[in-house]
Amino acid sequence: MSTQNLFLQLSSTELEQAGGYWTAREIQQQPDLWRQVQQEHQQKQAALQQFLQPLLAKTDLRIILTGAGTSAYIGAALAAFLQQQLPFATQKVEAISTTDLVSHPSLYLDARLPTLLVSYGRSGNSPESVAAVELADQLVPAVQHLMITCNADGKLASYAKRHPECSAVYQLPEQSHDQSFAMTSSFSSMYLATLLTFVPNHSAFEQACALADQVLQHKLPEIKAQAEQPCQRMVFLGSGPLKAIAQEAALKYLELTAGQVISSFESPLGFRHGPKSLINKETQILLLQSSDPYSCLYDQDLLAELQRDNLALDSAVLSEAQLGGDSCLADVWLTLPFIVWCQALAFYKALQLKVSPDNPCPGGQVNRVVQGVTLYPFKG
Repeated sequence: MSTQNLFLQLSSTELEQAGGYWTAREIQQQPDLWRQVQQEHQQKQAALQQFLQPLLAKTDLRIILTGAGTSAYIGAALAAFLQQQLPFATQKVEAISTTDLVSHPSLYLDARLPTLLVSYGRSGNSPESVAAVELADQLVPAVQHLMITCNADGKLASYAKRHPECSAVYQLPEQSHDQSFAMTSSFSSMYLATLLTFVPNHSAFEQACALADQVLQHKLPEIKAQAEQPCQRMVFLGSGPLKAIAQEAALKYLELTAGQVISSFESPLGFRHGPKSLINKETQILLLQSSDPYSCLYDQDLLAELQRDNLALDSAVLSEAQLGGDSCLADVWLTLPFIVWCQALAFYKALQLKVSPDNPCPGGQVNRVVQGVTLYPFKG
């Protein structure tokens, strides 16, 4: 059988029978898609910088990275790192989900500060995404918008096109607009677009792609073996930017298994402060190890403690070295191969449980684009 017809080592026929064709394809395509995003970014760069440079010259600029669910975790992973790259110490970057902005706009939006609202959206049609933009316009006189989206026809992209005086759109390649239920390549592509826009690093990008290739070409049997363990509770641990990736990994696992396995996340240090209570013989733990030598000491301490306790079904670590890397790739870039590993883990677990990864919730309780949200006018 030609490997060209395989996604996550399964044929198209096998995947269609299992209801997992699109999820597998969209996980598998990521390193190649990232390379396409990077190539297309070169064509976008001049227009983006023309839009951003006047904003970055404002010493009191506030940048809010926002989205809902998976899209919110992009900002959570990147905010602290981007904060360090800004030209003025008085500028700040914050990750605030649209689900928080919409319910408490007066708490999170400050009319006194020039603000760049960076909105992430796979479809760009989530009701909270649109409402967050409208509330920012209503409450912040000096607000500008950068829409990072996978859907050229979505409401976020349409807004930017209608309001070129205060907004710009970063349109990702069409294949990043996932057809599957759970966000996979859309998440990593929007994450990458942010790094390329604010802190491009060609060498780190190439290393991240190479490590992701290693995952997909050589590590899938190991990931599948992890997925076949009989866990009832799954814990992802990570620190710094990797904490948000652990959060995204936990959500992917919960979504793709249709909640049959309860998943959670924490930082390695935070895990001892109560959450460690959930460990039993049906608990599987995956620690995403930082590449920073100092931060890694805390990762290694907790892993050793978990192994000494011997209370969990399994305590494993995912590190750059495991993927064949040896360059201490910064955590904000290591997130890319790590999330591919975690997506594949959730995918294989869904197959083991006979859940369709493409449509794990056929009853419609949870939807690909969220439904059932009533938006109320804000009169504050």
